[in-house]
Order: sequence, then C-alpha cells, then structure tokens
Amino acid sequence: MGSKYEQGLDKHAANYSSLTPLSFLGRSAHIFPNKTAVIDDDITLTYRQLYQRCLAMASALHDLGIRQGDTVSVLCYNTHELLESHYSVPMTGAVLNALNTRLDANTLRFILEHGEARILLYDTDFEALVGEVINGMESPPLLVAIAREGGPSRLARLDYEQVLASGKLVSARAAPDDEWDAITLNYTSGTTGNPKGVVYHHRGAYLAAMSNAMAMDMTADTVYLWTLPMFHCNGWAYTWAITAIGGTHVCLRRVAADAVHERIERHGVSHLCGAPIVLNMLVNDFHRDGKTLSRTVQFAVGGAAPPSTVIRRGKEVGFEITHLYGLTESYGPSMLCVRQPEWNSLPLDDLARKMARQGVGLHAIDEVAVAGSGTRLAPADGQTLGELLMRGNTLMKGYLKNEAATQEAFRDGWFHTGDLAVMHPDGYAEVKDRAKDIIISGGENISSQEIEEVLYRHPRVLEAAVVAMVDEKWGETPCAFVALRDADAPPDQQEIIDFCKSHMASYKTPRRIVFGDLPKTSTGKIRKNVLRDWLKSL
Repeated sequence: MGSKYEQGLDKHAANYSSLTPLSFLGRSAHIFPNKTAVIDDDITLTYRQLYQRCLAMASALHDLGIRQGDTVSVLCYNTHELLESHYSVPMTGAVLNALNTRLDANTLRFILEHGEARILLYDTDFEALVGEVINGMESPPLLVAIAREGGPSRLARLDYEQVLASGKLVSARAAPDDEWDAITLNYTSGTTGNPKGVVYHHRGAYLAAMSNAMAMDMTADTVYLWTLPMFHCNGWAYTWAITAIGGTHVCLRRVAADAVHERIERHGVSHLCGAPIVLNMLVNDFHRDGKTLSRTVQFAVGGAAPPSTVIRRGKEVGFEITHLYGLTESYGPSMLCVRQPEWNSLPLDDLARKMARQGVGLHAIDEVAVAGSGTRLAPADGQTLGELLMRGNTLMKGYLKNEAATQEAFRDGWFHTGDLAVMHPDGYAEVKDRAKDIIISGGENISSQEIEEVLYRHPRVLEAAVVAMVDEKWGETPCAFVALRDADAPPDQQEIIDFCKSHMASYKTPRRIVFGDLPKTSTGKIRKNVLRDWLKSL
C-alpha cells in the first residue's frame, strides 16, 4: 500500500508533460512574435517566422516519409537552416545528426551508415565532398541541398527552400511520448578509431539548455554570436537555450577575427562561446590589431583552462572569460568554475590558477567526484589524483549500437570521464590531464597541462602541447611542441627551457622543444597522438 502522498495523486495531462526543448520555440514565438530571433547573412527572422518555418519543414519532412526514430543528418555551417533543424527534425519524432563540417569523406560515410541517415540536408559548398561521401554507399540518404554560396546542386533533386515551401503550417509534435526518447545523435571527435555515436534525449537537452542559460546569466536581452559550431554537442545546447530565453541568434559561417569584431559591434553581441583555440586566436588578433570592444562580452571557453596571459589580454580587449568543462557525452558543459566574490581582489596569476579549475557541476549535474582507491572516492586534499566522475541528468542516453562501451562508461553508478583530476578542499575539482596523457618520470606523475600553462605565459608562445618522451634514465620526460606567435622569428629551445625552469620544478621542465604548427582534430583539439608518433620518428 502506497503512502498518503501516492493514493489518487497520479500524473495527468494537466500536471505532467515530457520535458523537451521543442517547447521553447512555441513559447518564445507566443511571447516575442515580432522580436528578432535570427540574424543571418541572407535573412533575418522574427520568432513568429522562425516558428512557422520550423513547422513547415517538419510537415515537409513528414511528407517525405520521416517518422519517429529516423535519422536526419545535416552538413552545414552555422546558418539558420542548421538552427531550424534543431526544431523541425525532432518535431517529426526523428533524430537530428548535425555533422562536423571538418570531417573527411570516409568518416562522414561511416557516420551516415552507422546512424542510418534517411535524409541528408547539406550546404552546396560541400557538393564535391557529399558526392565523394555517397559514392559507394549501398543505401545513400535522400539529398536535400541548401543552395547558398556553392550555387545549385548537381547531386540533389530537392532544394531546402522548395521542400520547406511545400510544408503546411500545422501543429507539430509539442512533446515526445517519452522525454527519454532520442532527440539528437552526435559523434565523438576521437583521435583514434571510428567515432562513437552519442545519443541525447529530450529531457537532457531541455535541462542542458536551461543550465547553460543560467550559468551564463542570459536573459531576453542576450545577443549570442555563433562562434561555436552548432554541430559540436548541438552548440552546447545553446541552439535551444537562446531560444528558451527569447534571445537573438547571430549566425556566423566561418570564424575570423574581423568578422567576429564587426558582428559584435554591429549587433550588440553579449555572449559567445568557443574552444581554447578560438579564444586564443581572437584575443591575439584583436590585441595585434589594437582592437577593443565597446562593451564587455561574456566568453565561455571549454576545454583546457585559459592561461593567465589569455585572461589578461581578454580583459584588455573586452572579454569576460568563464571556464567550462564538458564532453560530448555530457551535452557539452557539465562543470563550471563559479567565481567567488573574494576572487575579484586576487592578483591576475592567482585568479588564473583559481579559474584553471573545472569547478563544480552545472545545475543539472547532481554530483562530481574524483575516484580514489578501490570503491572509495579521493579525499578533497587538492593532491590525490584520480579519474573524474559525475552523475546527473545531462549525461548521454548511451552510445548507439555499442552496449559494451555504454556499460563501461556508466560502471559502478558513475559516468567515467577518462580525465584525471584532484578535488580541492573547497569542493572545486581540477582536471590535471587525460589518463593517457599523464607523464610518469622517475615514479613522479607530471601533468602535461601544468607545463602547458607555464609555456603559454611565455610572450613568444602562441600554442603549446606536451607529451611524454621515452628516457632511458627516467622512463619518461616531458617534450613540448610549440607554435610561436611570429612564425618567422628564429626559435630558441634553450630560451623556452630556461623560462620553464624559472616557473616550475626542474623535473617537470621539458627536456626538448619542437617548434612548428600543431596538428588538430576537426573540433580544434591538439592531436597528441600525432605528436607522439612524430616523437617516435624523430
């Protein structure tokens, strides 16, 4: 027999509905029908117009045979069509697969086949690439071309705008039957092997959007510039978050410093996001060209912690930088380095050390911990190194067609990130390295990220990455790969080594410096596996 709080107190249509970010668009269209929702190079849309376009495309996709559980892939830059697809596709019950525009044909072919894509919407800029992708596919998806700079398509028999025009302005699915239903499929940007298909659910997408909007203090006055790819974790859920608050999306096909500065100033941009490479590029280019912003702009950076030099230069040009941490498996950001009021009076280097920590879980993450020995958790002493673990509502449904990998990721009731971290006494976690990137020298664990932080402080260093180098005496020692700000200036290995020695313990100092451009993944991460291979050849 249930408690008194269960008897006759059931779910009803009046008091329960599935959480879904689809609800955000209808709400904002009702509240802000004439407000600018999207600014793109070729079109500006109000919320009413955006909602109507999504309804029409959902209707048209249904007429093309798209049903619940089908996959619709999109290969497109950060344009209004990709933003619309984050609503129109799941309105049919289908699953959106936003494709990384930097991938090669073989990887894209694998994703389309693995995800069983029924339709591929693509920008005609990628016409040649799409032709290479579908060549040899037994069951290629139906092609729908988005004719923009690339001109008309020779491959597709359908055009995006014509398909949309054929749709009807009828009510689409307001919510899934079950909030655990899949909404999107995102593939990891792994450095080895085939990428894994990460499945998001409606509930997680809703909560991730709300959490990210709250984390960055967003309101209806927010103007968001799309410097972060929408294909990357569905733009960290900001494809839905900006709509939820009734803000304005400013689209950007390609990230270039001049274009970013122009749009910030012209449209009054208040927020943008990006990987460390994007932040680093913008700060350096703005600084070099003497450009500043007329108003403070919030920049959320994911991945490696921003070095103190970047924080300082960012402030000088007008960026207020917030450090986030996340993975594809966690809808993008899952942790945030929440600033404490007392940090405001800290010297810049001390502030940078505080901000380097990944911090605490976002609102929809219940627990963050560091694994200790056996089944115990590591103490919050800032010293004990272990794998970063988390639990919460904004973690993936699992890996598509890979039950073994899903079970491994969620073993023992935690999601295992694969990152090594320490927990500080104040409850803030700090990632020290990927488990595979830690350097063990003479029995001592050396964090490659700690060395990289020092390298980034050098005024001549633009980018840096540190990997383990085999050493007969110590087993492993650090080797640094460095890209200089002035590529034409003569490199000086000893200068860099001496700089490191003056800022860290000598055993952590790189024994070798290799100068040159650093290889990166399609999402801008430095490919340390390639650097290790280079070391072997050297």
